[in-house]
This record gives sequence, structure tokens and C-alpha cells, in this order.
Amino acid sequence: MQEQEIISQKNRHEQLGLSDGQVLDMYKYMMLARKYDERNLLLQRAGKINFHVSGIGQEAAQVGAAFALDREQDYFLPYYRDYAFVMAVGMTPRELMLSAFAKAEDPNSGGRQMPGHFGSKRLRIVTGSSPVTTQVPHAVGFALAAKMQKKDFVSFVTFGEGSSNQGDFHEGANFAGVHKLPVIMMCENNQYAISVPLHKQIAGQVSDRALGYGFPGIRVDGNDVLAVYAAVKEARERAVSGEGPTLIEAMMYRLSPHSTSDNDLAYRSKEEVEENWKKDGLITFKQYLIDCGLWNEQQDEDLIAQLNLEIKEATEYADRAPFPKPEDTLRHVYAENEGGN
Repeated sequence: MQEQEIISQKNRHEQLGLSDGQVLDMYKYMMLARKYDERNLLLQRAGKINFHVSGIGQEAAQVGAAFALDREQDYFLPYYRDYAFVMAVGMTPRELMLSAFAKAEDPNSGGRQMPGHFGSKRLRIVTGSSPVTTQVPHAVGFALAAKMQKKDFVSFVTFGEGSSNQGDFHEGANFAGVHKLPVIMMCENNQYAISVPLHKQIAGQVSDRALGYGFPGIRVDGNDVLAVYAAVKEARERAVSGEGPTLIEAMMYRLSPHSTSDNDLAYRSKEEVEENWKKDGLITFKQYLIDCGLWNEQQDEDLIAQLNLEIKEATEYADRAPFPKPEDTLRHVYAENEGGN
């Protein structure tokens, strides 16, 4: 209840320097990601796609972060649940559907990687892979490049709380702290590392780990899009002014199973999941916009209809698109001459 009271305080966005239009756009991206996610769950169950890793319940933190960054020059290293984030920085439902259907036009990997493994040179989304947390050292490397080249961009990387126990996180954090690099690390703490609950993973707080590496660590309500926006905005200001990295632990809850291969009720109760649906950032932010007089139920219905149509068109396009050719297997693996030999 306290979280809902915080999010419903009127006009908080104005105090953060956000316009009415910007917060409406935030909500639209959150809803777009939710509808995309729901459609993929249905497509997988229908046998149209093979696999889906859901980000339902994590959209608020992802969109809040995206809006706080410079979407024209920063570099992004998202993890596999970050559909809302990559959409908010410019990836389209069609591009994501091409990935889900493993088609040749997929801009992420040409249909050769699992869905949710993002990559876009155009949008400065650095290609990710399946081993968890390998993106943290990569993000630190981009931040080192920014410092060496005296450029104002920052790198932004996300990961789950379970993978924060990996050596990649600690090595990356240590190097970033020593060299005061412009990197923002955001842990999307959704309470479960596959089937392992938080209390069996970590004795303290992820955010406290930053202290050992010499930079700030903060914990924020990940269901509150405006709170995450404020935290990431401050972290970016620190980074570009030469003050070094920040670790943000965004607290949230994974409302869906770990993946479409997971039976989450084998390790958590239905009642626990239902209780956390009440804190869903999409619901609380919608109520905030209504309280501010910026939104109403009719507008919401119209938006959902529009987004469902957009998702439908993206699905149909991806379904019809051709699969990669067998000879494309080695594309982007070995160097190619201009003549194609």
C-alpha cells in the first residue's frame, strides 16, 4: 500500500523535469512491452515460436531507466527480459517478433540466437549472449572507451540479482570503481533466480556491494517508474561529470514463470504471485496518470486496441518472413571479402 501511495502523489513527474507528454509516452512503452510479452506467451503455447523469457512486472524499471538516459549517444547492454527497455530506446515490435520467429531479417542475430538476446548497432544496443552477467565487463569496457576518448556517453547495463553473484559482476565493478568509469549498473531484483528465492541467494543487499568497490549503491522501488527515472538520471549526471559508476538495485517481482519451460508454482505459491500483482508498476502508473488528470479508461482502451493491432501486424509479418538460408550459418563469424569470397 505504501508503494501505491508514493506513486499516486500528484505531479511528481513535473518535479523531476518530465513533461506530461513524456510520462504518457512512458506508460505507452510499458503497455506496448506488456502486450508484446503476453502475445509471445500465447504464440509459444500455440507452437508458433519455440521459447519466450517473460519480462512481465519489470517494465516500470526498464522504461524509467531508458527515459533517464541519452537515447542518442549512450550505449546499452540489456539482459534477456528487457523488452520494455529496448523498445523505449527504439527497437520495434516487428524487429523483436522477427527474433522470436528466428527469421533471416531479425536484426539482433539473423535468426540464430535465442529471443531476448538483443543487439542493434543502429541503437547502440551491444550484442548479448546467454551466459549471465558477461555483459557487465563489456559495459565497463565501453565506459573505459568513453573515458579514454573523452566522450560524454555512458554505458548502461542490467542483470538479475542471481547473476550478481557471478564473478563477472565483481570483476567489472572492481575495475569500474578503480578507474571511476562512466557506467551505470542496474540490478533488476525480481526475487527469483530461476527457482531459487532471494533469501537463499544473497544474505545482504545487492546495492551494498558497491561500497566495497568505492562507488555509490542505492536501492529503489522498481515498480515505480518515476523513482527509477530519478535514480538513473542522477547516476548519469555523476557519470558524465567524472564521478564514476553507480550501482542501482531496482526491487520488483517476476510475475510470470522464469521462462515458458518453467513451472513456477513448483517453488512458489499462487497466493504469493497474486499478492505481487497488486504492486504491478503498470497498474500503479496508470492510476498515477489518472490522478493527474492525464489519462482515463477510454484512452486506455483505445491505446490497448492500437497496440494489439501493432503487435498483430508485427506477428503476421514475422510469421510470413523467410528463415535464414543454410549458407548464412557462417555470416558474421568469419571475415568476408568485398567480393563475397
